[in-house]
Amino acid sequence: MGAHPFRAALRAAPILFAAIFAVATPAHAASSEINAADTAWMMVATALVLMMTIPGLALFYSGMVRKKNVLATMAQSLAAVMIVSILWAAFGYSLAFVGNGPWIGNLDRAFLAGMTMDSVNPAAKTIPEALFMLYQMTFAIITVALVAGSVADRMRFSAYLLFAIAWFIFVYVPLAHWVWGGGFLGAMGVLDFAGGLVVHLSAGVGGLVAARVIGQRQGYGTENLSPFDLSLAVIGTGLLWVGWFGFNGGSALSASPRAVMAITATHLAACSGALVWAGIEWWVRRKPSVLGMISGAVAGLGTITPASGFVAPWHGLIIGAVAGAVCYWACTSLKQRFKYDDSLDVFGVHGIGGLTGTLLCGVFATASIGGTAGLIEGHSQQVLIQLYGVAVTLVWSAGVTYALLRLVGLFVPLRVSRGQELEGLDISQHGEALQ
Repeated sequence: MGAHPFRAALRAAPILFAAIFAVATPAHAASSEINAADTAWMMVATALVLMMTIPGLALFYSGMVRKKNVLATMAQSLAAVMIVSILWAAFGYSLAFVGNGPWIGNLDRAFLAGMTMDSVNPAAKTIPEALFMLYQMTFAIITVALVAGSVADRMRFSAYLLFAIAWFIFVYVPLAHWVWGGGFLGAMGVLDFAGGLVVHLSAGVGGLVAARVIGQRQGYGTENLSPFDLSLAVIGTGLLWVGWFGFNGGSALSASPRAVMAITATHLAACSGALVWAGIEWWVRRKPSVLGMISGAVAGLGTITPASGFVAPWHGLIIGAVAGAVCYWACTSLKQRFKYDDSLDVFGVHGIGGLTGTLLCGVFATASIGGTAGLIEGHSQQVLIQLYGVAVTLVWSAGVTYALLRLVGLFVPLRVSRGQELEGLDISQHGEALQ
């Protein structure tokens, strides 16, 4: 009889040890859907998209301004990285991607509260939530940085900082939620794989409004405002081009065949955009310019962005070619017709490109690739849905940008003085200059 308790204890020992092991096991060893290959690819994609702003966009923009404004232009890209990164972690990510309300998310992840090594976002269940947060952060960064190109050479740095903060909060975050975070545009079926609406159209329209509110540069239309060093812009274009593989391919949120298809369509669109723009210049001006080739490449990249994960690679060729022609027209005829001084053609390339690509996505969307059919597969309604998304983005970005600029102008002048502009923003805003 005395041995029975001993035998009972032996039988209970495995259960006891299992319970102790379960308690002692750290949280990161729990069962998880996180996939190592997806995580590795998304880490690379995140780095590629960050590279698009610094150094990519910084070099691309600074190579197209005058020598006296090179450092000031780079400073705006750097400022976007610093400011938006902190605001995104503080509340931007939570409002955009946590909660599925039709208008805005919630603050459950404010300051990344509750985020663990194993937590995932429902939108990306095979990668850590922290990585998804970082990846989406890089999109917010470059969108805010893009707007600055429209007002290069003349916007006061302090005004840009205030505007960047406000524009991020009231334009970018709501749009990201509406399209990607469970908001009403995504629920309606609006297709935007990597940012035709959220990034390019919003930034392009915001830049156009800013250019009109702040006014033309001193000497616009009468003086030579040619770029200081196009070689910097070419290097920047190369970094943007490669980074776009992470921008569009990474938007698949997995190391998958869909990511590969998106990258392929992206590259072909850039090539056809550059070729068509250069060809038009060759026909009209008898010489294809380097500026035209890099502008066409970026136009192709921006225009394929919303469609890249929904269309076949050969569609990328067509969309890029359309982008080269339409964006060339926007940066020449349209700009001259309405006489707005969009310094680095943010509206002509990114705004018009994002609009065009979003509509063409409704035409070429392929069900076997993205799960949604477009016009050529018999679903003509998709074009109308895309048009609605364009209209909402255009009205929201334009209206809110205008209101924010007027608000910022109540606190600090939006524009540097005439003397400071003639001296150059490098000296007047930062106390430095290229030798």
